[in-house]
Amino acid sequence: MQVEVGMIFDGKVTGITAFGAFVDIGNSVTGLVHISEVASEYVKDINDHISVNDKVKVKVVSIDEKGKIGLSIKKAMPSAPKKQEQPKKPATTRPEVIDWSTKKNDGEVSFDDMLNKFKQASEEKMHDLKKSMDSKRGSGRRGGSY
Repeated sequence: MQVEVGMIFDGKVTGITAFGAFVDIGNSVTGLVHISEVASEYVKDINDHISVNDKVKVKVVSIDEKGKIGLSIKKAMPSAPKKQEQPKKPATTRPEVIDWSTKKNDGEVSFDDMLNKFKQASEEKMHDLKKSMDSKRGSGRRGGSY
């Protein structure tokens, strides 16, 4: 039997491993379905999807130089017809207009004012911290040996 990439076969699962399943596609020809090719969704445990002796439809996806055959169950499945996208309707409501000015009319503090207040408080804290560290180190160094 001549096996070529792209061919689809009805096969029988002969063995299951943690990384995939071996499928006999006829005439004592066996290929491997990698776990990533079992289903279109993520497969954590292959045993949740197929079992030994299951009949499966597989597609040949690769044949390496040693003659190892790579198979896929998910690529052998008929693809669902694609939905035609409906053109999007333009929004009927206008977006809210945002006033980016720095002064607020209703008594709220503007972002710039809050930022300036934060910077001032931060500088005061850094000054106090440096002053505290200097007093712990000793402000004057004396020359000479200890």
